[in-house]
Amino acid sequence: MKITPLDIRKMVFKVRLRGYDRQDVDQFLEELAQTVETLNRDYTVLREKLASAEQQLGELKKAEATLMNTLVTTQGLADDLKHAAQRDAELIMKEAELKAGELLREAQAELAGTQRDLSDLRKQKLMAIERLRSTLRTFERMLEIEEGDEQLPAPADRPEKIADGSNR
Repeated sequence: MKITPLDIRKMVFKVRLRGYDRQDVDQFLEELAQTVETLNRDYTVLREKLASAEQQLGELKKAEATLMNTLVTTQGLADDLKHAAQRDAELIMKEAELKAGELLREAQAELAGTQRDLSDLRKQKLMAIERLRSTLRTFERMLEIEEGDEQLPAPADRPEKIADGSNR
């Protein structure tokens, strides 16, 4: 049974001979009623505070769960991004290796072409030198023949050459 301050105030005791002083009992009951009333108000305030704290605790637990889910999701996204970046890096490396291989093959082909061109130029140089030598030998023989003709005495039956180029 719950006793309220009103119950205390309305409480009536039977009067007996040599009983308690009525005024003291009434005063005590009044003080007791006030104390119970204060305790009831405090209890109500504390209950409201407890309800508010429980509500805040519930909201905080929801926020914590949301944060945990967000953290897990973010960690998953970060892991996915790391894996994607790693795959991209591997692809870039493979593409670079293929491009480097292609450039190397092109450079080797160009080098081979340049070497062929150089070899052809060397052959052409040797042929030009040989033609020049041959031409020089021909001119040298012609000079020797001309010099040999000038050293021979002119025969009597041979007409002399005149400076103007006509024969006499």
